[in-house]
Amino acid sequence: MYDLVIIGNGPAGISAGIYAVRYGLDTLVLEKDVISGQIASTEIVENYPGFSSIGGMELMDKFKEHAEKVGVITKDGEILSIKSDVNKKIISTDEGEFETKTIIVATGANPRHLGIPGEKEFAGRGVSYCATCDGPFFRGKNIVVIGGGDTAITDALILSKIASKVYVVHRRDKLRASQILQDRAFSKDNIEFIFDTVLEEIVGSDDVNGSVKKVVLKNVKSGDSKEMAVDGVFIYVGIVPNTDFVNVDKTEAGFIITNDKMETSVEGIYAAGDCRVTPLRQVVTAVSDGAIAAASAHEFVSRG
Repeated sequence: MYDLVIIGNGPAGISAGIYAVRYGLDTLVLEKDVISGQIASTEIVENYPGFSSIGGMELMDKFKEHAEKVGVITKDGEILSIKSDVNKKIISTDEGEFETKTIIVATGANPRHLGIPGEKEFAGRGVSYCATCDGPFFRGKNIVVIGGGDTAITDALILSKIASKVYVVHRRDKLRASQILQDRAFSKDNIEFIFDTVLEEIVGSDDVNGSVKKVVLKNVKSGDSKEMAVDGVFIYVGIVPNTDFVNVDKTEAGFIITNDKMETSVEGIYAAGDCRVTPLRQVVTAVSDGAIAAASAHEFVSRG
């Protein structure tokens, strides 16, 4: 019987583990991947305090080294289900069952991909899902933003301050973003909107370090396709939280609903990081969530 089992070994999970061990909780971190977290696949991170520039995998390695140094124990295991009793939780994995008093779900979320040619091949080399993370690499360049919701338009506005030209491509004839965001975007001289259009293909140079050179766009009404030279592609067609295995209150999209103590609708189960409802999904907010969730779990266990 553990005091706490943390599901997920990304920034939120590692932060929770470090704090939990310091609180004296008998803690286990379960993770199906050796190193998790979207940040591990980000080439360069320039917005995490203390590191003006660091590789995403390098940052995750430092997190992991810190966790190991303070005694955080991690085991492999893909979560199959969670059963919640009055006095304990039972976590079923492909490696067996684990009993615990409390759980922190820190399984993150993944950007929804388009699944088009070139998207996977040029991820991190011109294809991005985060303007805050990667925008500075496109200073003075031409980029295309795919999507029409709040996130797409918010990041298009961020990118308009960095890039020379921002093309916003949306498959409908009008945006879904809030009116205030639309008004701001339409007022920007260097943002151009391309409606009724989808991204068909991302094309880049063939060498090992090749980057995006152009995109192929298709008008959904006429069926006509055209090529457009760009240096980067930012895709915002939604994100998918990894929360199917846990039965707590969630949004329609699957994000876990918590209060400011990271408590879910089930006593003793907490959520931290990108898998929960949050106004900002960044490494710095994930590690903060993890610390708060660990403090809440400690309070719960201390009450007996």
